[in-house]
Amino acid sequence: MSAEMTGFAYLIASVLFILALRGLSSPDTARMGSRYGIIGMTIAVGTTLLDPSVVSFELIMLGILIGGTIGTVVARKIEMTALPQLVAAFHSLVGLAAVFVATAAFYNPEAYGIGERGDIKIASVIEMSLGLAIGAITFSGSIIAFAKLQGLMSGNPITFPMQHLVNGLIGLAIVVFVIMLTSVQSAGVFWTLAALSFAIGFLLIIPIGGADMPVVVSMLNSYSGWAACGIGFTLANPALIVTGALVGSSGAILSYIMCKGMNRSMISVLLGGFGGDPGKSVNVSMLNQNAKSGAADDAAFLMRNASKVIIVPGYGMAVAQAQHAVREMADLLKAEGVDVSYAIHPVAGRMPGHMNVLMAEANVPYDEVFEMEEINHEFSTADVAYVIGANDTTNPVAKTDPSSPIAGMPILDVDKSGTILFVKRSLSPGYAGVDNPLFYADNTMMLFGDAKIMTEKIAQALA
Repeated sequence: MSAEMTGFAYLIASVLFILALRGLSSPDTARMGSRYGIIGMTIAVGTTLLDPSVVSFELIMLGILIGGTIGTVVARKIEMTALPQLVAAFHSLVGLAAVFVATAAFYNPEAYGIGERGDIKIASVIEMSLGLAIGAITFSGSIIAFAKLQGLMSGNPITFPMQHLVNGLIGLAIVVFVIMLTSVQSAGVFWTLAALSFAIGFLLIIPIGGADMPVVVSMLNSYSGWAACGIGFTLANPALIVTGALVGSSGAILSYIMCKGMNRSMISVLLGGFGGDPGKSVNVSMLNQNAKSGAADDAAFLMRNASKVIIVPGYGMAVAQAQHAVREMADLLKAEGVDVSYAIHPVAGRMPGHMNVLMAEANVPYDEVFEMEEINHEFSTADVAYVIGANDTTNPVAKTDPSSPIAGMPILDVDKSGTILFVKRSLSPGYAGVDNPLFYADNTMMLFGDAKIMTEKIAQALA
């Protein structure tokens, strides 16, 4: 394939990637966006394989076969609730791939047309160094994120004395070794840079608590894009440059949106120390209060006689895999003439769009699902708010207590509803470790138990 044809094919692939991102911005167009992305990736991979410099088709096909088989098996078996850790694992592989490509380019620069061993072009060394460093940070950081999301390690922030100073010194050392590598292109400097980058990836993520995991997943997505972009320059591959830049910039923008949704700055998230495992914090002033509890029949009676019900899904719904039961309950309510809609907080769940994905998987109509800014004003007109596992995103302490860790975070105004039905296993606080006074409000009825079983019982009562 000629250079002109290759460039044209990569341009088409890049346009399709942009259309894919545009499509994925809305549930209505997400499937079409996915198709655009698949077509674009097929064109990009096919064009790369037609490059005259590619000679090891056997190894490439073996890699595609192994990776494709693993990916297919994982995709077919993975539960929707495990998507956050799956995404984190995928990010780690992107980062590791960038490290491998940088290593190959360093040890065999002739194959990439960037010079000779020990005499690599300065610009290529800088690009290679950035790909190596960002890729290593992405890999090790994603491993920690996966472990926290999977429950293999505590979701609590892990800190130690002078942590920020240590991280700052390692970051400075990485910059120094990148500069050194441009003049002293030795294997010792290269691997020291790699080791420092792997280390700071671990140290950056371990102090970040579980409550900030949605931002972390989005941020690591951005890192993986920039790592791919840096390696794209090393390989002189325009498709990889464009794709990496798209992923990197979109991930950064999404991270900003997520931080805004929590009223947090990116710096405060990166510094960590906020939000851990639930059940670690108890507000003594709330211990003497009594929460009113009810049964499925009580909830069914209230919702059947309501004119408007707003369902607020949270991570508890995801853990219980209750999305199908929720949709069944909503269908029964709509059959009785009740106006039903869904309110989604931007940081509900453990990754961006987590609740939207679950609602789509349960075939909930897209026009019934609303983002916080679209539906928040409607809680005051709702007879019932059915909160299923959403704790921190409904906690009014964010508005009333300036000293709270979640102070200033925009929340769903479920407290303005006529009646709040709160589905939880216990009165334990949410992932941020902050008690929710809504549990004890006069207009709240607690529905204790597994979210799926409780919702199914309500649906049976409605039927």
